[in-house]
Amino acid sequence: MRHGDKVNNLGRTTAHRKALLNNLAAQLIQHKRITTTLAKAKALRVFVEPLITRSKNDTTHNRRIVFSHLQNKESIKELFSVVSEKVANRPGGYTRIIKLAPRMGDAAEMALIELVDFNTTYNVGEKTAAKKTRRSRGAAKKEAPAAATTTEEATPAVEEAPKAENEATNEETKPEGAE
Repeated sequence: MRHGDKVNNLGRTTAHRKALLNNLAAQLIQHKRITTTLAKAKALRVFVEPLITRSKNDTTHNRRIVFSHLQNKESIKELFSVVSEKVANRPGGYTRIIKLAPRMGDAAEMALIELVDFNTTYNVGEKTAAKKTRRSRGAAKKEAPAAATTTEEATPAVEEAPKAENEATNEETKPEGAE
């Protein structure tokens, strides 16, 4: 029985599974998006997200810890330079898994796993739209009459100024004997 066993063994020995996840993580960091089976993608997400969190703080200690998992210098450079800058303000959830059609040969469930901040298709709306705070409905009703009174007071003053100018121009244009 596997009570409380949370490790997805993926049908492999421990050494083989670690090597698989190391390679998948390195490829994900370098290419920003990879296609694999759904089970491997879910296992990879659990493996790679703590490494990305470590990369936010660029210290020698963190680099050594991440290198002990990845064993790939190019991936480490990419992770600590490019990826860490993009995810600096994100509190977690650095990866996205999108299910794809089953594989033709064996009908295995396929998935696309990608780094969230590097997908321009989904991030277009997020960058342009500012985050709105939630307000109570009563506050909007109270503010609306106050705004209306300020605009009403401002408009008569603007209308009076052109009338005064018109009267001055009318006096100048009137003939001398017309008074």
